[in-house]
Amino acid sequence: MRLTWAQPEDLLPHELVQARAEGKEVDAIIARWDDAGGALEPVRGGATPEAPSDELRALARELLEALDAVPAAEDEPRDWGGVQAMLDLPAPLAAPAPDALQERIHGAWAGRSAGCLWGKPVEKIPREGIEEILRATGRWPLADYFTAVGLPEDVSRRWPWNRRSAVNSLVENIDGMPEDDDLNYPLLNLRVLETAGRGFTTDDVAQAWLQDLPAGRTFTAERIAYRNLLDGWRPDEAARVRNPFREWIGALIRTDVYGWINPGDIAEAARMAWTDARLSHTGNGLWGAMWAAALTSASLVAASVDEVLALAATAVPADSRLAEAIAHGADLGRSGLDDAAALDDLHATYGHLHWVHTVNNAALIAFALARSGGELARGVPLAVLAGWDTDSAGATVGSVLGGLRGFTALPAHLTAPLKNRIATSLPGLDGVEIDDLARRTAALTPHR
Repeated sequence: MRLTWAQPEDLLPHELVQARAEGKEVDAIIARWDDAGGALEPVRGGATPEAPSDELRALARELLEALDAVPAAEDEPRDWGGVQAMLDLPAPLAAPAPDALQERIHGAWAGRSAGCLWGKPVEKIPREGIEEILRATGRWPLADYFTAVGLPEDVSRRWPWNRRSAVNSLVENIDGMPEDDDLNYPLLNLRVLETAGRGFTTDDVAQAWLQDLPAGRTFTAERIAYRNLLDGWRPDEAARVRNPFREWIGALIRTDVYGWINPGDIAEAARMAWTDARLSHTGNGLWGAMWAAALTSASLVAASVDEVLALAATAVPADSRLAEAIAHGADLGRSGLDDAAALDDLHATYGHLHWVHTVNNAALIAFALARSGGELARGVPLAVLAGWDTDSAGATVGSVLGGLRGFTALPAHLTAPLKNRIATSLPGLDGVEIDDLARRTAALTPHR
């Protein structure tokens, strides 16, 4: 068996894409790899290629190390002070009264769970496949969890469900929130905060991963960082060693809890998110994590989606590709284009990026939020229908809209199947109750 997301011959094509995006000179390395018979295009669709020769694998490792040594055209500061100087962060806003705040945090946990669950069965299915499944099962437009009931066999063969999720995330078999990395990380980070406190460090996050997070539940950048920690790299180095996924979405999905414990304090939410995300990500991967925490922080104090988006934008460097993508997505959401035409625009603009990259998914999240009208049942389907990282984008949109509206305002047909519990392989947390998570999270806010 080959361990995917870790072998050098699989990583190198992805690194060539990332290195180009960072302005690195890669032509000589491409020529060496191509001359040796290496694949220049990243593997798509979860396929696992045959193992290469020992010589080709050794060359891939050598070239990855050579690319690590090539300086990027621009590199972000390595300390929070330097990052903070790139931002125009607002002064903290007043948080709601304790009972109202806990209600909104409860909505955020439940909204994140529901949004993730909604996108789980169609992860890795492209936009056209998702629409065909919905039309074939009489569920177009998307307004509820997916179902296999009535799905014709030819459609099922053409667009197979995500194999890990079909057994527990279709409306006919949902029994609580099933395990997902989009929930594992907020759960783990809540424990870090409860044990290490608000002054936690990147080392604390790394130790929590090694202690409680099964390696098989990590993917892309997190799997690489995990490997690097085991190889002896320091936590502040682990993101930068043979890691072509350092601008993918993994850090963005980890940081909601930092916003929830800092309602209205965008700067502190972003600082905590940066402290966590730097373990595995750089550049736009870092900015995406800070943006997600800013979104969730703003969602607990804002009165509208537009206010949330405006506050969160301050946590992203204004000259970054991510800032441009977020602004573009939000503008699309407010435009007169219908949903299909707006999604066409997103795919035309960002479809060249991998389906789990931060930049395209952030543009999608901004679009879905801006067009949602503050309604979870409107925003999450837009995040899912694009066919990119369906469960992660759905989770973030659900988290923000749940925090904005509060638990009791969320549609019961989406929250009831959660049965107030989340499954996880994290020790001591399996079956944890969502309302208890809300209480524990609220207890970590400064006014408590």
